Amino acid sequence: MIRSRKKYSRPRKPFDKARIEEENILRERYGLKNKKEIWKADASITRIRSLAKELITKSEEEKNAFVERLSKKGYSITSIQDALALNKEDLLKRRLQTVLHSKGMALTPKQARQLITHKHVVVGERIVNIPSYHITLEEESLIQLNITLKLPEKKKSKEEEIKEELLAEEEKAEEELIA
Repeated sequence: MIRSRKKYSRPRKPFDKARIEEENILRERYGLKNKKEIWKADASITRIRSLAKELITKSEEEKNAFVERLSKKGYSITSIQDALALNKEDLLKRRLQTVLHSKGMALTPKQARQLITHKHVVVGERIVNIPSYHITLEEESLIQLNITLKLPEKKKSKEEEIKEELLAEEEKAEEELIA
């Protein structure tokens, strides 16, 4: 079996306070498991930027194909310059976990992550249990929860119970008058 490579690189300065605080904010906002997920997003964006830099000198057809590919993935891009301006937050916003939370299917990003890992989320006809799965624009409308939530019944207040009893008595009285 071939060992797969790392898809990220660790920060050069392991104890840079500003970077650590920024990563903590991102980890909380997007409900990430650890900072490695942030580093992976940063590496992916770096790859996209390097492709964009290479395409600056290429033909218009190749540039348009690249921009179209990124816009189908859900990034708001209209030119190569927009691709160079992408950051890791743009990538983190397209993760299944974040999209699920932003659509209101989960109350928090952590709850969205739990629903995904417990196989309660369906994209199209497939069950997806990977929180870092990147959602395209086409798939965004196909996200569904595959769960029947058992919510506790709301207890009725005494006023509501009294109103229901009065309505029931009135209905009985009307039925007796009719009969």
